[in-house]
Amino acid sequence: MSKSKILSNLDLVLAGIAFTILVAVTFGGVIFRYLLSSPIMWAEEVQLWCFLWITFLGAGAAFRYGSHVAVEIVFDILPKNVQKVLTVINYLIVMGILIYVCFLGFDLLSLMLKIHKTTAILRVPMWFINAIVPLGCVTMMISTTWDHYVRYIKKQDPQAAEGKEEA
Repeated sequence: MSKSKILSNLDLVLAGIAFTILVAVTFGGVIFRYLLSSPIMWAEEVQLWCFLWITFLGAGAAFRYGSHVAVEIVFDILPKNVQKVLTVINYLIVMGILIYVCFLGFDLLSLMLKIHKTTAILRVPMWFINAIVPLGCVTMMISTTWDHYVRYIKKQDPQAAEGKEEA
């Protein structure tokens, strides 16, 4: 895999790493708890972080690849002009929600920085864990904007456009 492909899919790579850590920690936790009768005390903390990071990083990748669940049967039977209007409305609603969640994420981040809160067992700063909220929102905004640009301005299939970039 080329360096540019890895960089353009960095969120997906990081989500994959978080998923691998989640599986390893969960498997290790089961082994230690039931076979060695010595539970890993910090496992639950790490699992929660991994879930959070997988969710926000994976959502950005899902926007980029159009992998979010959608029921398009009604949309597809509408006239093309109505579809264009609904596409713009959908984009504006999605961007509005992402901007709002990003704003709340920065608010949470500044609060965590101000109060110096850390996790209970491993003492990891909470700002580091919660930084994924605004970061994930920014990634989703970039991905959905790029998808709409390629699909509706350049009038190309996003996957086809991605294939041209590789060549």
